[in-house]
Amino acid sequence: MTEQPPFHEIFYCSVLAQDLPGTAVGAIVSQARARNARQNITGLLVFDGMRFCQHLEGPRDAVQALMRRIERDPRHLDVRVVYEGPLQARRYSGFGMGLAESEGPDLMAGVHALEGEAALKHFLALRSSFDING
Repeated sequence: MTEQPPFHEIFYCSVLAQDLPGTAVGAIVSQARARNARQNITGLLVFDGMRFCQHLEGPRDAVQALMRRIERDPRHLDVRVVYEGPLQARRYSGFGMGLAESEGPDLMAGVHALEGEAALKHFLALRSSFDING
């Protein structure tokens, strides 16, 4: 019997519902930080004024339950899980749920255009360019 990796990761992209102001993102993150901390979920949400890209990590069941909630959340449109898989070690141990605003739409549009591990790798390579509030 093989041992399961200690963590699970999901990377998804979505679009902010048109009737919501961009300022609604702050409220989303404030609510998510407390809930995710209780579930031992960490990650990074990047928002460019229109598009979300979020990378979540933590216990498999908790991360998958959170993804189901996000998919039902009317504030997110066109929710698309781009990558999902086992994870050996956390990538976001320095903070719980980071928020970064992307300068201009081009960076997130590039991530939205990719699929699978290529999209995740591209997102992770961009992390150093984000001003992360965690």
